[in-house]
Amino acid sequence: MTAQPTTVHVDDLLTLPGTDLGVSTWREVTQDDVDLFAKVTGDHQWIHVDPVRAADGPFGGTIAHGHLTLSLIPVLLAEILVVEGASLGINYGMNRVRFPAPLRVGARVRAQAALTEAEPVPGGVQAVATVTVTAEDAPRPVCVAEIVFRYLR
Repeated sequence: MTAQPTTVHVDDLLTLPGTDLGVSTWREVTQDDVDLFAKVTGDHQWIHVDPVRAADGPFGGTIAHGHLTLSLIPVLLAEILVVEGASLGINYGMNRVRFPAPLRVGARVRAQAALTEAEPVPGGVQAVATVTVTAEDAPRPVCVAEIVFRYLR
């Protein structure tokens, strides 16, 4: 099942703070994903890349890097929000990021997003979305982040 994204014109973002934008589809996070992320970042901590040792660790198996979880937000958010009328959308940064719970390898995750702020900037609109990433059957989110985007006309 595919998520039905909210589609808005860049200028309409200014009228939408406080709007729930929707939820993405589920996406599995595999050991291969974690291993590739470790290779790119050089973070080979055993709780991420050694399933045998991690089985006896505090999480009962390997977990995804927090920054891997965070890096899934753009692909999940693309299923939630489509902004038309912008020649360019850029990730402008983050105001706040937390990882309230570990993301166990093999879990499926999805994102829920709400537009919390929008303001005009030269050439476009700056928008802040609060994105909550949850793992299936987990009692707490695995990531909550305020993501700042700029959409330029």
